[in-house]
Amino acid sequence: MSTPPVPRRNVLRALAVAVTLVGGVTPAWGGAAFAAEAETYTLTIRHLDRAGQAPERYSTTVAGISGAGAAELVHPYDESGTTTVRLPKGRYLLESSLFTGRPEDGTDWIVQPRLDLDRDTTVTVDARTTAPVDVRPADGSARFLQGGMFLEVTHGGATRMASMVRLRATPLRVAHLGPETEAGAVRQWYDTYWTGDTATYALGQTFSGTRALTGLTRQYAAAELATLQLRGAARPGAGGTALMDLAPTPGQGAGPTIGVAQEMPVPGTATFLVTPQRGTWDVSLAPPGAEGAPRNRYFANRIALRAGATTTHTFDSPVFGPTLTDRRGVVRDGDTLVADLPLLGDGDGHAPSEPSFDAAFTSLYRDGALVGTRSGADSAAGRAEFTVPPGQASYRLAATATRRAATGATTRVNASWTFASAATGGPTPVPVSVVRFSPELSPAGTATAGSALRVPLTVQGAAADGRVRALTVSASTDGGASWTRLPVEADAVTVQNPAAGTGVALRAELTDTDGNTLDQTVFDAYRTE
Repeated sequence: MSTPPVPRRNVLRALAVAVTLVGGVTPAWGGAAFAAEAETYTLTIRHLDRAGQAPERYSTTVAGISGAGAAELVHPYDESGTTTVRLPKGRYLLESSLFTGRPEDGTDWIVQPRLDLDRDTTVTVDARTTAPVDVRPADGSARFLQGGMFLEVTHGGATRMASMVRLRATPLRVAHLGPETEAGAVRQWYDTYWTGDTATYALGQTFSGTRALTGLTRQYAAAELATLQLRGAARPGAGGTALMDLAPTPGQGAGPTIGVAQEMPVPGTATFLVTPQRGTWDVSLAPPGAEGAPRNRYFANRIALRAGATTTHTFDSPVFGPTLTDRRGVVRDGDTLVADLPLLGDGDGHAPSEPSFDAAFTSLYRDGALVGTRSGADSAAGRAEFTVPPGQASYRLAATATRRAATGATTRVNASWTFASAATGGPTPVPVSVVRFSPELSPAGTATAGSALRVPLTVQGAAADGRVRALTVSASTDGGASWTRLPVEADAVTVQNPAAGTGVALRAELTDTDGNTLDQTVFDAYRTE
């Protein structure tokens, strides 16, 4: 059974714009102040609560979208409930939050995505027009964590946004106000998070049309949701609390979002049930770290999910080694070579932001001569930059990272790549590869002594997708003093595990179809018990 994560805090993502929390509009600024002779009109706004009276409290924002008032942003208020403001001619977005003064009544959020101010105009914001927002799982044990509704309206090439974030389980009612916009000019998103006895629910929906939402009710059955399992590993005798985040992937129409951040004991597993139609999802996990040390974090982005299917990501588990997951590898731009080759990615290939290491070095050689050496945290994270002569030459990039012996954790990584390169007219990938070792290990990252262990191999980078000319894999059980070559069969090798308490080193030597090479060794890739 999964260990339910402990709610920690809300995570907000503002994508391309800053989203105003607790109800607000975000304008896009630009342009100079309007001239005194600009054509202006009086906008009168009447606010009515659910009883048809002036509300106990309200907050209204009017933001210009296009026309002479495009840069306007005002927050008109009068305790009588009726307020006036004089604004330049143009199109505006109006949003208003109304409150009764009793927290248990929640909020009425009314949005007018199209307010064309071309004459003196009166608008009535009436809470009696709203309908409930109630999106939840069918799980009766689930408790509300937080939610956020976001609206984007576009006109004349300009975009404005409004938002309402819920951090408590108080009612939210919403309504559209005013005329419809042009087709597709309104986009809206709603994300809500619930925690149950065995899982956390991430329920997201997207909408597009000519109106803001008036109410939103949906109960998701388990069959409609995808399962995302996040596992946090821990070495024997270690443990603690990991911090993890989950949110929809930004960009590509995903809109702004609110995510969820939680704590999870490690070793342990957290289960999320999510709506796949929201798009892809991003997660991160920060394992427990030494006091005073920078907090390391792993990321897994753009996770595509399918209803009824389970996807698992395991973080901070062996085999730690070079990875190219979501990384550029090596790029040449003119006379600059930039390396992005993490040496201590975890067993699933997640690159650490702050890898644990004692020493790390990256050196570049050109036609056998040393160009330079970089050291420290950037080298451990696989980052290095070198300036080189423009002409065609043969290069060797060599990198090493070492760290204290720790049960179940890689203690040393050596990797070197050879390739040919010359000056480029812009950023150009350099053909480098890595080999991932992915045995099935215990939650503590160990394997059974004396057993035969199958170690699947994954080639990443230039040699991926069948572009391997030659691949040799070897194992050592004496710290690299001697090596045993292992036959590669069906993209895997089999290691005969030594006696308990022994570290196993793995080495891969690869040549791709263009003659570029890799020599990669991982010491103490895993240990036996």
